[in-house]
Amino acid sequence: MKMQKIRKPSVAGMFYPADKNKLSEQINFLLDITKSNETFKNITGLVTPHAGYLYSGKTAAYAFNTIANKNYETVIIISPSHKEYFSGISIYDGDGYETPLGIAEINKDVKEKLISEKIFEGIQGHRNEHAVEVEIPFLQKVLKDFSIVPIVMGDQNKIYVDELSQKLAEVIDDKTLIIASSDLSHFYSREEAKTLDSRVQQKIEEFDYAGLQNDLELRNSEACGGGCIVSLMKSAEMKNINKSKVLSYSDSGDVTGDTTEVVGYLSAVIYN
Repeated sequence: MKMQKIRKPSVAGMFYPADKNKLSEQINFLLDITKSNETFKNITGLVTPHAGYLYSGKTAAYAFNTIANKNYETVIIISPSHKEYFSGISIYDGDGYETPLGIAEINKDVKEKLISEKIFEGIQGHRNEHAVEVEIPFLQKVLKDFSIVPIVMGDQNKIYVDELSQKLAEVIDDKTLIIASSDLSHFYSREEAKTLDSRVQQKIEEFDYAGLQNDLELRNSEACGGGCIVSLMKSAEMKNINKSKVLSYSDSGDVTGDTTEVVGYLSAVIYN
């Protein structure tokens, strides 16, 4: 298939190495140091952070290790919009996302099934957004043949979360993986961050997406991609998939040594 419109890397050289070999080596290292004997057979979704690999790459690797060498045909990546606000949910209208490791092709059949009144094709949210992009190189290392559907939520209010959940449930099958891209609290002391972030961890562990959404609305916890996480969990439950496990939690202070203002990171697996 001739590719026409390719979304070029926006944060290569900043969030992760721009050099193909260095990027491959870094991801291999992160995957190697986070291997676990624990296995999950039927994985529908992952929650993964999206900071620079130096900060959150290890936490992300715990999640990506759970799907290594599994056979997924489509990976739907849901991200918040950090750069621009827009009403609704945007699926990239091009043919692929490029990283130093190659081009991840868009699955247009699945994309078409997701489009609705509130979910549209467009460039909104995809121009310089890092939260979709940083997940793709990990996928390119752990999976063989797959395509993607990159989704950016311009608005994470409940009306949009509910719409996305319903549409995702219509396409979930054993060949489809959903990734909710999210970091946690930003720029609190480590002690404050752990208090806020522990609520997110608890709600994920208990598979309480309604409680998570309520916490986020009341600002009892923070997750920039909270609506993405809720959409993943709610759509999974619609398909009778309701098990979850937090795999790793960390914060930026683990790397910087500065615990006065940290960013929290979490990875989790949604399975049956």
